[in-house]
Amino acid sequence: MTKKNSDTFESAINQLETIIQHIENNQIDLESALNQYKHGMELVKFCQDKLKDVEQKIKILDQETNQLKNFQTE
Repeated sequence: MTKKNSDTFESAINQLETIIQHIENNQIDLESALNQYKHGMELVKFCQDKLKDVEQKIKILDQETNQLKNFQTE
């Protein structure tokens, strides 16, 4: 998936919502639906990867905060 299509998590979510609406409303033909589905799966992976990155950063920040708290109480 190219970065230009979804630079941010929010952009990817918006694209997913549009794809879902088009498919649910039968606004596209079968071949286009298949292509949109494929693109949607790429967007889902992109979002999952972004969420994993943020989750890891939060864990690191929590560990650092706990270390600071422990240091201050000693």
